[in-house]
Amino acid sequence: MTQIRRIFSVARWWGIVTKEFLQLRRDRLTFGMVVGMPIIMLIVFGYAINTDPRHLHTAVLRGDQSEFTRSYLAAMRTSGYFEFVSQLESEEEARAALARGDVQFVVNIPADFTRKLLRGERPALLIEADATDPAAAGAAIASVRELALSVSKKDLKGALAPLAGGQAPFEVRVHKLYNPEGLTQHNIVPGLMGVIITMTMVMMTGLAMTRERERGTMENLLATPAEPLEVMTGKIVPYIFIGLIQITIILLAAVYLFGVPFVGSTLVLYTVALLFIAAQLTIGITISSLAQNQLQAMQLTFFYFLPTMLLSGFMFPFQGMPGWAQVVGGVLPATYFMRLVRGILLKGNGWADLWPNIWPVMVFTVVVMTIAVIFYRRTLD
Repeated sequence: MTQIRRIFSVARWWGIVTKEFLQLRRDRLTFGMVVGMPIIMLIVFGYAINTDPRHLHTAVLRGDQSEFTRSYLAAMRTSGYFEFVSQLESEEEARAALARGDVQFVVNIPADFTRKLLRGERPALLIEADATDPAAAGAAIASVRELALSVSKKDLKGALAPLAGGQAPFEVRVHKLYNPEGLTQHNIVPGLMGVIITMTMVMMTGLAMTRERERGTMENLLATPAEPLEVMTGKIVPYIFIGLIQITIILLAAVYLFGVPFVGSTLVLYTVALLFIAAQLTIGITISSLAQNQLQAMQLTFFYFLPTMLLSGFMFPFQGMPGWAQVVGGVLPATYFMRLVRGILLKGNGWADLWPNIWPVMVFTVVVMTIAVIFYRRTLD
């Protein structure tokens, strides 16, 4: 019995259990993660994730206005897949709007549509679709041809009833731009560039200062006359080169292994990637300033990475998310980088098309870097 007590003591065991509970109570960050992470995942997966997006932004290039064209556009709106946000004047405006990502569909109604329809010549109505994300456009594209038949049965009555017999009296042609074959690799692989950079850059820099603090070298760094901004940027620079190496590896694999087209400029891509890497590194530095140890840094990294992966448009269509989820996703630099890298690779976008998604990344970097410097000053104090 004495030997058993020496091997296992209930009192000693209970003391260790009590100590761990007290430690967890003191570690508010870990306790917050334990409670907050399941709640966040439930909310994101339960409310924000939608694989059948509705109310996709659509523009109209209207060369003909009649009751038949108005009826078809109304049917598209009623289907719930399309939300008309603008009326364009030329084909050039339509292509520019699709390239910038302002709209996902453009309905092009030719000038002689109604005249040919009444003559029974079966005119064609063109719908141009941004097919970079096949999941976002697939269901909407599948609905447009069915709408043509339902509209013709509704509007072609009386003397025009013979036109509604059999097939639809007009043809709906869908042009899938940028990814005509609907290959998911063309959408997922460029997006992986943003996901991988986010995960590695934030994690590596997030552990940078906490590692020094745990090893006892942080005191030596604090004793130097280096300014906070000098320390922050000095820690970031080496990881920028690591990020550019990763970008190169992913880009080569995308083009030569997965067959992703590269239509845009290499210089533009690397410039945009550099801005995005800087944004992620500032997040990592901020995390390392807030965390007291490497475990907390890992927890904060995961806390940041989860919404980045789910709400940036990487896994699920961005426009299919509810408004509040789009607001959260609109804060994340990965959301803009997904659009930038897909626009460069698949659409060949230039600076004018990319700028609406570049400046938010720059603003994010400046704001987060300012926060990191403020918390670093508090550490100095």
